[in-house]
Amino acid sequence: MPPWIFLGLNENGTAKEMMRILMVAPEPFYEHRGTPIVLRRVLEAITESGHKVDLLTFPGGSDIELPGLCITRIGRFFLFRRIPIGFSLKKLTLDCLLLPAIILHLRREKYTCIHAVEEAAFPALVAAKLYNIPLVYDMQSCLPEHLKDHLIFRLKLIQRVLQLLERLLIRNADLIACSAGLKDYVRNVIQCAEVSEWYYPALEAEEPSDQTPIFREKLQIPNDAHVILYTGNFAAYQGVSKLAEAIPQVLKSIPKAIFVFVGAEDTISLPGLPASEDVHKAVRIVARQPRETIPRFLSIANVVVSPRDPVGNLPLKVFDYMAARKPIVATDSPAHRSVLDDDSALLVAQNSGALADGIIRLYRNPEMAQRISETALRYALEKLSWPNFIREVNDLYERATHNRK
Repeated sequence: MPPWIFLGLNENGTAKEMMRILMVAPEPFYEHRGTPIVLRRVLEAITESGHKVDLLTFPGGSDIELPGLCITRIGRFFLFRRIPIGFSLKKLTLDCLLLPAIILHLRREKYTCIHAVEEAAFPALVAAKLYNIPLVYDMQSCLPEHLKDHLIFRLKLIQRVLQLLERLLIRNADLIACSAGLKDYVRNVIQCAEVSEWYYPALEAEEPSDQTPIFREKLQIPNDAHVILYTGNFAAYQGVSKLAEAIPQVLKSIPKAIFVFVGAEDTISLPGLPASEDVHKAVRIVARQPRETIPRFLSIANVVVSPRDPVGNLPLKVFDYMAARKPIVATDSPAHRSVLDDDSALLVAQNSGALADGIIRLYRNPEMAQRISETALRYALEKLSWPNFIREVNDLYERATHNRK
């Protein structure tokens, strides 16, 4: 038995393998946004299974308490107040501290494997080779594509270097755990790569209650309004500007439409919003919310929208949309089609006119709206349950360690 496997007991008294995972996440944790949200779900699944996790992460965010979880925040002495999403000099500075922090932990403890998120896989790969320990590369996005928002990373030479570095990671990791929609991309890079896609458990749908009218009143949404909902950050790749540009066209056909955008960093900013009094009256912009409150917004929606650009990974929101039994309008992309099809969503072209047409079409065809929402719900109930996710997480680590046994 390898030295990184620890023994415990099953409920029937038989021996079971207990794991200790070193997880490396190069972002503030915990925050109410994409990667930290999914990382928390993975941590909950690991610890609920009785395993232990040492998490290396950045300053900022809030502490969470889970049995068997120990959080270490590196670089506190820099006194960074806020670390923005995406590439920044602050993030690069903290990234440089990852390798010594990983090695320090490996010298102190025996681990089942290293689980490294995004660019943390580079120093983790060095440490994994030095200590002969399995590496799980948690690929939340395509690295060259993700960095294209920054001018310097758009240069052909830089893109080529990033592609080579990503190829190195994929080739040398014991297992790649990628966001849904990226599996084909990984296999195109390295055909024989050991890869698994994440299918995160969806939030439970919230039924209307006595508090629903109060909630609608707080958002100034009339009872007869047709509510179009978007949840997520307002980064350019999310496509929110296209949805904002679609509002005037939708209002011509649905005068009582109200657009709710949840996830703003700045409650007065929405890219692409037309400068029209009628449009502004039809828009509600809500600051970023704790994930557990999202079902409340979903409960008042008539249609939900994912206008994301054709980047590789699937947005987390889609899993929650499916479980909420709400008709989905989504841009037609390989990422969306990794879980959605023409029976479970209305998939449209990547432009504001197509998004508007899709919203209007579902409004005029309630039978279609009901049919696709029920199909999406069936998928969520079958594939996106919490017990399924716990099995998926345990299987992932077993596969990674098997390659080294």
